[in-house]
Amino acid sequence: MTSLFRDKTILVTGATGSIGSEIVRQLLTQNPKTVRIFSRDEHKQFLMRQKIGDIDAIRYLLGDVRDFPRLLRAMEGVDFVFHCAAYKHVPLCEYNSFEAVKTNVIGTQNVIEAAEQQGVKRVLFISTDKAASPSNVMGATKLLAERLMTSAMYSRGQHPIIFSSVRFGNVLGSRGSMIPTFCSQIKDGIPVTITDPEMTRFIMSIPEAVSLTFSAMEQMQGGELFILKMPAFRLSDFVAVLIEEVAPLYGKKPASVTTKCIGIRPGEKMQELLMTAEEAQHAMETETMFIVRSSLDPFKEDPSITPRIIPKAYSSAELTPMDRESMRKIIREYFAATPLPLVMTNAEERE
Repeated sequence: MTSLFRDKTILVTGATGSIGSEIVRQLLTQNPKTVRIFSRDEHKQFLMRQKIGDIDAIRYLLGDVRDFPRLLRAMEGVDFVFHCAAYKHVPLCEYNSFEAVKTNVIGTQNVIEAAEQQGVKRVLFISTDKAASPSNVMGATKLLAERLMTSAMYSRGQHPIIFSSVRFGNVLGSRGSMIPTFCSQIKDGIPVTITDPEMTRFIMSIPEAVSLTFSAMEQMQGGELFILKMPAFRLSDFVAVLIEEVAPLYGKKPASVTTKCIGIRPGEKMQELLMTAEEAQHAMETETMFIVRSSLDPFKEDPSITPRIIPKAYSSAELTPMDRESMRKIIREYFAATPLPLVMTNAEERE
């Protein structure tokens, strides 16, 4: 990957979020010329600067993808764009639907048009499994954003630019996700809230997701949807293992931690899809991902990839859920990479 990003100028929208900040961290190991951090949250940029320090290769840019003139200036001289900025929380998007449209849809079109005007070479959009057969506003807006990226390949004219998308499921430890939420509940001594014990989801660590995203950026030829393969888990199993691992960090016995079923939230599904059956008909498979082309632009022969028609949707309901010991390993790896003093400090504050 060094050959791709070395001496390049890269813009990351939503760069202070969970995925965006990991993209920045991994980019800095690839010897880029400049990484431009583009986000609207000045406090998160301040915290990021404190954590990373003053590095010559980083530029901190305040701005919103809704603001086209600002985005246009931010992309001047940029080679590659990772477009991570989005509203991602399902219930909030259900209750604030057009706000999700303005950021996830109009913001994505702004990224496309600004990139074209500034001569950017590659733009990769970060999507979600909720875009597959969406049942909620967030998923619908992300699906439309995926389609905007694909259609941009047909409307780019003479611009030598390529657009693609990458889609994956839950990333372990992202802001507002399960682990931070459940850990907070365990620490505070309140029941761990479970929507439905039989719910299944896909899961992957943030570094793994970003590493495969870099692979998609390297492989993209334009218009593809890269769907990263992920293991599935059952929510009740995950919560049980997490309680066993986390409760002792707060001086609690796992048996003392209770759970509470609160029902599925607005817009949520019992199972998740990474790829629909319709998308599968236009997919090619590699060891780590499916690559879906637009039905209007079928695959050209690629000797490095063996074509395979996937007969059905790639659903968390169809996969064998991870066993508890496998989940335990993933959770322990997560905490090994997460500042445990932060966890212990919370426990000490409680004492």
